[in-house]
Amino acid sequence: MSNAINQGHVNVSVDVSGIATIEFGHPLSNSLPGKILQKLADSISDLGENNNVKVIILRSAGGRAFCAGASFDELISIKDLEVGKLFFYGFANVINACRKCPKFIIGRIQGKAVGGGVGIASAVDYCFATKYADVKLSELAIGIGPFVVGPVVERKIGLSAMSQLAINATEWRSALWAKENGLYAEIFDNIDDMEERIETLSEILAKSNPEAMSMLKAAFWQGTEHWDTLLKERAAMSGELVLSDFTVNAISAFKKQ
Repeated sequence: MSNAINQGHVNVSVDVSGIATIEFGHPLSNSLPGKILQKLADSISDLGENNNVKVIILRSAGGRAFCAGASFDELISIKDLEVGKLFFYGFANVINACRKCPKFIIGRIQGKAVGGGVGIASAVDYCFATKYADVKLSELAIGIGPFVVGPVVERKIGLSAMSQLAINATEWRSALWAKENGLYAEIFDNIDDMEERIETLSEILAKSNPEAMSMLKAAFWQGTEHWDTLLKERAAMSGELVLSDFTVNAISAFKKQ
């Protein structure tokens, strides 16, 4: 169990034109242990303060799942409230880092996104995806609820669509559904076509006025200034629920599927 929690990576690169790339990965469908979440949040914040960086591309490793969300191995290892809060603070920190970063973040969603993965896709500023990038908020199915990612998903796709995902927690919604509801800006038949469009937009943004982009991003996120507090409150809710017998049993059953 601890081995899975300690696996994974976050790699950062910046090219000569100021296009930064953050890639995260984990052998279990790019799931997100706490250490990966912390590195992600720190990397986004650091690039936001780097004057050489003009735009950020956020991606995950491999050609299949984008992100399976929370690490089940870590969830099932949580035994007290403070540890539970800290784990879910990790998702809050990534979302808030995206929100406060003065650079535009382009999302690259090559495959399915679950739970926290949907939260990350919602937290970027412009999101590309392939037709295989179905989405699901599975938290209720394991006894929790999408409390931390809820605000950022709702901001992106609206309360009605977010509540559909949250309530019908075992059903996948297609990439087309996600595009029609505003999560994805564009969807593609394959990764190569998506990469080409990401490269085109990132190169255009790298030549745009950094001050104008920063001001525009701040305008887009207006009204979310209280999220430092809100998302921590939501993390505490999840941290409490993850300790319940219902959730422990539900996660154990899920892992056996």
